[in-house]
Amino acid sequence: MKDYTKQEQFWRSQFGEDYTKRNQRNPDDKDALYFKTWGVSRSKMNERFLGGKKIESILEVGCNSADQLAILQKQGYATLYGVEVQDDAVRIAKRLTDGINIIKGSAFDIPFKDAYFDLVFTSGVLIHIDPSDLHAVMGEIYRVSRKYIWGYESYNTTLIPLDYRGSADALWKGDYAKLFTKQFPDLELMKQEYYKFLANENVESMFILQKKSI
Repeated sequence: MKDYTKQEQFWRSQFGEDYTKRNQRNPDDKDALYFKTWGVSRSKMNERFLGGKKIESILEVGCNSADQLAILQKQGYATLYGVEVQDDAVRIAKRLTDGINIIKGSAFDIPFKDAYFDLVFTSGVLIHIDPSDLHAVMGEIYRVSRKYIWGYESYNTTLIPLDYRGSADALWKGDYAKLFTKQFPDLELMKQEYYKFLANENVESMFILQKKSI
């Protein structure tokens, strides 16, 4: 039986199931939520970062109910995969999507060969990985990406912990693009934008990195 990390166990618990039930949205509703929260839709963010790039295969690590993948599918991307550790989220994602490949799996051991995808991304996932485990997760994301690594995560210049719905050791915000380039010097930061919450001073960052050797 697989040994899960503390954070994986947390997201596989009732807390994670409640999160999934609370956050299921179709592409239009997801775009509306982003616009209400940051003043720009997720679809528009995607266009800013992916527009003009040749991307034939995409993997989302920690896809939950596959809301983000559904938006990409609506935008015309066809070869889409998602890896998710939470059983309930996998079942829901498979039920709600059509033509998207949802696989039960861990970010610590992504079940694909090296350089299998043109682009690998996370959206609000790295922030829930213990800093001591980031090296391993980023290593797996780097391994299965042929060209691009794309992320949307809570931003801070330094990595700091935050309380998450009353739970400690469940959320950290930081400069994840910088952490990637520090771990893998052959990654080049192509683009990074910052999105401030309209209701408070917190900031999210979207970034895309490219392997220089490609």
